[in-house]
Amino acid sequence: MSKTEDALIKEKELLSSVANKGTGAKLKTYSKLCGPGWLQSAITLGGGSLVAALGVGVIGGVNFMWVQPLAMILGVVMLSAIAYVTLSTGERPFRSINKHISPFLGWAWLGATIVANLVWVLPQFNLAFGAITTNLAPDVFPDTIGSKLLISAIILAIATTIIWSYGAGTKGVARFELLLKILVGLVVISFIGVVIVLTFAENSPLNWANVFSGLMPDLGALFRPAETFMPYIEQLDPANRDKWTADIIGRQRDNIIAAFGTTVGINMTFLLPYSMLRRKWGKEHRGLAIFDLSTGLFIPFVIATGCLVIAAASQFHNNPKNNKFENSTSLVNQLTEEKNPKLSPEDKEKLEAIYIAMPSKEKANATLEMMTAKRNQFELANALKPFTGNLFSQYVFGIGVLAMAVSTIVILMLINGFAVCEMLGVPDGGTPHRVGCLIVGGIGFFGPLAWGELGPWLAIPVSVFGMTLLPIAYITFLLMMNSKSLLGDKRPEGSSLLRWNILMIIATIVATLGAGWASHGKIGWWGPGLILTFGIIALLTRQKTTPNTN
Repeated sequence: MSKTEDALIKEKELLSSVANKGTGAKLKTYSKLCGPGWLQSAITLGGGSLVAALGVGVIGGVNFMWVQPLAMILGVVMLSAIAYVTLSTGERPFRSINKHISPFLGWAWLGATIVANLVWVLPQFNLAFGAITTNLAPDVFPDTIGSKLLISAIILAIATTIIWSYGAGTKGVARFELLLKILVGLVVISFIGVVIVLTFAENSPLNWANVFSGLMPDLGALFRPAETFMPYIEQLDPANRDKWTADIIGRQRDNIIAAFGTTVGINMTFLLPYSMLRRKWGKEHRGLAIFDLSTGLFIPFVIATGCLVIAAASQFHNNPKNNKFENSTSLVNQLTEEKNPKLSPEDKEKLEAIYIAMPSKEKANATLEMMTAKRNQFELANALKPFTGNLFSQYVFGIGVLAMAVSTIVILMLINGFAVCEMLGVPDGGTPHRVGCLIVGGIGFFGPLAWGELGPWLAIPVSVFGMTLLPIAYITFLLMMNSKSLLGDKRPEGSSLLRWNILMIIATIVATLGAGWASHGKIGWWGPGLILTFGIIALLTRQKTTPNTN
């Protein structure tokens, strides 16, 4: 018997020994064995979650603290479902879907995962370049093609080294997961540090009572502007008042949907079952899998994104002193007719003078333009500097952003390796897996060069494609959980099946409504039409199989 098999037998015996024990004994054992959940953290804590958290904080303040935790709860439900099915059957999900549900759904799931990997790796390399050149070493690397390629080469070398360790047997998997835990830990600790320092800073605008009250879901934000905008909206004439009310509600909806969309992506649903099978987990690990997702995915994600929302809200939401006059179109138009001009310090002083001299209605309009302007992580770091100092605002914050980018790059490469192996019908690991990993890494290498030009063209179709297929993936998991042909006597029954169905149906409805709403906003009725078309094709290609008695 090999060391790997011996270790697996001992692991299963350990899980069996605590199966009927109390919560404390289970938690103590589970905490020693968790791993795949941290891989999920490493991919979801990337550029998408960073931008979403900043957007939520800017437009909704701490009143929107509930958005990403609620999205992740629904995501964990669906990930727990695919984990349950995978660990109960021991089959690779792509094959299970093709055999028991619909080959169309299986191939759509695989294809969407690969496309998402190839596109979303570009902004991660771009994010890493920005963190190094703006936060960590602004005077070392100039903004040149050579610097961009050099930093991309370094990031790719680090990511490839980490990926290569994953293929080195059980010890390699454990070492790989440890490295990912360290990267996720850096993200979380960095942003916690920023918020702690901000909390105790002199004249800090942070109010913890408002933060905790913001954890209570407020679906009314989909239909009315945040209260902080109302004093300015009320100063406008009726036509502008209606325009700004509709505009702010639209932005709030967009940011809420974006936060939901970046919490659990289509490629995350592909990663989890394969990472568990790679660790040779089975039905004995089903309880551990749910614990792993709760501790390795939910807790780090909620803490990291929560800290980002808090920091962004404290600096930009209803905080006029951090408004930039150049973010007001109406102000800039009074200075120049040029679109997106590069303004000198003298020009900015003129904008301030124009703003001060404006009548109240025009000033309220300009203030709303500045308050709702999009912000990025570098603006946030600079805004935090007076409260947290240069160390936390630039270096610690920059380390968190860099760790976000690197961990996501690593996981996107890993997922693509699994996907390529499934596409070719070969076992994961070995040359096909590494080639699949390097395809993503090689494309991402050009991220700092390509994303600025290609991003606007790629982001919309790929995000629509991914959002359209996410509810289809959720519907697939719902069908798998209820499939007697797939699960046989391992299918939940009675109240257990009812609980699974209630939770999964809620998550699926939310994902479907969000995907339909978001895709309609980008490409009109083609978006909901695509979801409906995918659903019809899936029903027409649904497999009819006999119950699985294995």
